[in-house]
Amino acid sequence: MTQTLIELEKALQTAFKNKALLQTAITHRSYLNEHKKIEQSNERLEFLGDAVLELVVSQYLYSEYPEYCEGKLTNLRSKIVQTKTLASLAKKLQLPEFLLLSKGEKEGGGNNNDSLLADTLEAVIGAIFIDQNMEVAADFIKKHLLADISIIISNELVIDYKSNFQELVQSKGHSTPLYKVVSSSGPDHDKTFVSAVFVDDAQVSQGSGKSKQAAQQAAAKVALEKWSKLK
Repeated sequence: MTQTLIELEKALQTAFKNKALLQTAITHRSYLNEHKKIEQSNERLEFLGDAVLELVVSQYLYSEYPEYCEGKLTNLRSKIVQTKTLASLAKKLQLPEFLLLSKGEKEGGGNNNDSLLADTLEAVIGAIFIDQNMEVAADFIKKHLLADISIIISNELVIDYKSNFQELVQSKGHSTPLYKVVSSSGPDHDKTFVSAVFVDDAQVSQGSGKSKQAAQQAAAKVALEKWSKLK
């Protein structure tokens, strides 16, 4: 395992003081079912990494785009930290090769699951934050994610329907849209979520996707089309 972690450090271009943190960052919860001696998955690190990522990206955008209003900054941040973008970076950093999954999760294509890969990348960021400090974590994010910000912004595949719908709704004097997962189906490695979007307590539309975020975007896309026609 030590040699594997050294190879991962090279791929991440980051050396860890505590390599156990890095191993935890790449350990999916399904792996624990087949390896009883391992007690912790990467879920807690993912939680922390998500917060670190949002703060670093927010601070960067606030400094680099002083002419942007709050709504536009929110829209831009959403494009940067969305699942598809993070999963793309995870693949670029070779995380699928190092991810620790159960046999069933791996056979089900877990190594190529965008949601799972995005979560793992956030866990790695959380591990870097704990192992070193915020400055190093911020440098990692800026080097690997924000360096391509112009591509992210211009890429038509990362349209943020949620932010666009929110701007439209609020411009009409309504409250911020709320999203709720109304159902989910399928095994852990291949779940499909259905999310509904509500405005002023009234359901506007539903959408489905392989992650909660994707389902929300799908619901927002339908809602945006409806409101664009009606308003």
